[in-house]
Amino acid sequence: MSDFAPSFPYAQQAQIIRSNQRDLFHVSSLREQTEGVLRSWLGTRWLSRWDKEIDFLVKTTYYAMTTGRATQTLGEEYTDIWLHSAGANAIPSLRARAALILIPTLPRYLASRWGSTLPQESKLASLLKKLPVALEILTEANLAVFYLRGTYYTLAKRILGIRYIASGPDDPNSRPPSYSLLGILLSIRLVYQLITYLRSLKTHGDSELARGKRPSDEIHETFIDDQPVSTFLGPINPEGDVAVPAEEDERTILDFSRIPDALRAGRSCTLCLEERTASCATECGHLFCWNCIVGWGREKAECPLCRQSLSLTKLLPVYNL
Repeated sequence: MSDFAPSFPYAQQAQIIRSNQRDLFHVSSLREQTEGVLRSWLGTRWLSRWDKEIDFLVKTTYYAMTTGRATQTLGEEYTDIWLHSAGANAIPSLRARAALILIPTLPRYLASRWGSTLPQESKLASLLKKLPVALEILTEANLAVFYLRGTYYTLAKRILGIRYIASGPDDPNSRPPSYSLLGILLSIRLVYQLITYLRSLKTHGDSELARGKRPSDEIHETFIDDQPVSTFLGPINPEGDVAVPAEEDERTILDFSRIPDALRAGRSCTLCLEERTASCATECGHLFCWNCIVGWGREKAECPLCRQSLSLTKLLPVYNL
C-alpha cells in the first residue's frame, strides 16, 4: 500500500461528508437495535442507567470492527475512500487506528459519566464538566477549517495526520462542489460565541463585585441560604439504588396484605418492570416509581410512555395508588 498510495488522489470533500453521514446512520441504527434487545431482556430502567456505556460500546465496536481491522467502514465503502497516514505514507498503524477510535469517544464518555459523580467542589469534576463544551468548540473549529480547505474532517484525524484517499482518479471534466460558505458561516458563529462569552464574563464579574454577593463557582451552582440547591435534589443517580420491596415502602398508606395479587400485578412500573414504590404521577397522568422517573427525567425531559414534556418540579407524589 505504501508503494502505490502516492498515485491515488486525496478524497474530495463531498465523498468524505457522505461517508461520515453514512457511518452516523449505521451507528444510530446499531444503537437502536441494541437498545431494543437490551430493553426486552433487562427493562427500561436498566437501559436508562447504562445508556452512556451502551453508546460508548456501540461506537467503539462499530469502528473497532472496521477501522480497527484496517478495513473500510460502511460509509467509506459506500464512497470508495480509504484512510491514509500522510506522515507514514501508508495505512495508519494499529496504534494510530486505536487512537482514531478512542479520541472521539472516550473523553466524552468519561465527562458524561463521571463528571456528575465526583465531589462538586473538586477541580477534576469542574474540568470534566467543561470538557464536552471545549470538545464541541474544537470540533466546530476543525469542521470550519475542513469546509474551507478540504482536509481532516474530524479533530482526531487532524491530530493524527490521517487523511482519505480515493481509489479512483479525479474526473477532469467535473468540478467538485465548494463548501467554503459553510466554513465562513461556522467561523462567524464561533467568533460570535466567543464575543458573547467574554461579554458575559465581564458583566457577571462586574455585577458580583458591585453587589458583594457570593460568586458562582465553576459549575454555576445556585445557593439558597448558603446551601447548594444540588443538596436538596437527592442522589445524583437515584435509579442506581437497590430496589425496595413494595411491603417496605414507607411512602404509601396501602396495606399490601389486603390487596389481591391480581391488583398488585397491575402496579408495576414500566421503567423498572417491578412493583411501584414511592409512587408518583407525571403531568400526563402516568404512574412510576419516584427514583425511576427522576432518573429518567434527568436524561430525557419527556414521559417514557406518551413522550409528553416532563418537568421534575411538577411530579406529584401519590400515597394511595
